[in-house]
Amino acid sequence: MTGELTLVVAMDQQRGIGVDNKLPWHLPEDLAHFKRVTLGHPIIMGRKTFDSIGRPLPKRRNIVVTRNAAWRQEGVEVAASLDQAIAMVGMEPVSIIGGAQIFSESMSAATRMIVTEIHHTFRCDTFFPPIDPAQWVETARETHHSEANGYDYAFVTYERRK
Repeated sequence: MTGELTLVVAMDQQRGIGVDNKLPWHLPEDLAHFKRVTLGHPIIMGRKTFDSIGRPLPKRRNIVVTRNAAWRQEGVEVAASLDQAIAMVGMEPVSIIGGAQIFSESMSAATRMIVTEIHHTFRCDTFFPPIDPAQWVETARETHHSEANGYDYAFVTYERRK
């Protein structure tokens, strides 16, 4: 038995989430939203996502999934698989924050997705899996405009259909 599993992702109009192991955009409002959503809860990510961030995120329990048994980083717990990482948090609500492989593996177990939809297309080499409307229902949408870079975007919550 596990607690609530939420995927937290920002993506462009073609479900792009990254390029060259980096975010292809700079959207300060989304970074603030991500912090609000994940603060105080465990976060699970793949090793490449951790490398792109470059440090453990403060005030969150950071769990990194990697096949490299020797990989260690101060302030980070290591799991050999997504299942092991989820088992480590027990009944606590947890956020999956990437990357693409971890999102694909965790989508069937997730109960919620918090998606930042950026209304722009970027050059991306990494993509979020398709959101199947037979499995997911949109339950909230907040639309915004970024004065910093001119992008329209929306914070969208999806809940798994019962």
